[in-house]
Amino acid sequence: MERLIEPGAFRDVLGRFASGITMVAALGPDGQPAGLACQSFASLSLDPPLILLCVGKGSTSWPKIAAAGHFAVSILAEEHRDACAALAAPGTDKFAALPWSATPHGTVHLDGALATVDCALEAVHEAGDHLLVTGRVLDLTAREDGTPLLYFRGGYATGAF
Repeated sequence: MERLIEPGAFRDVLGRFASGITMVAALGPDGQPAGLACQSFASLSLDPPLILLCVGKGSTSWPKIAAAGHFAVSILAEEHRDACAALAAPGTDKFAALPWSATPHGTVHLDGALATVDCALEAVHEAGDHLLVTGRVLDLTAREDGTPLLYFRGGYATGAF
């Protein structure tokens, strides 16, 4: 018999898995940056190089990113707490106070990110109340230092390594 899983309990239990936080962003059709905070990000395949991420179906930023056909994932460092909060806020100019750079791929990088991964949109699949997105990696960069910004039990954490 299948057990009914209460959403609060699901969130509480799965919140014990620490995850990194990323910014997913592109230049929208109007040439302005569009982006969102995302903690559901992972490598998927080496051959071909693919990543995956999950985006809530209610995101107002995702349609602009998807329309671009390309996006970048910037892996946030501990100093990006304010950037993460700005990216998570609906209906605001998320990039007004963020230092960012456009790339030749039509993507947007957050300055100072631990790493960036530029992708072509590969596929989008419906998965419950989210979209499962795969991207084909076109380019990537990483800085040599820094501490990741993590999400753990409903709040920010850092991992000193």
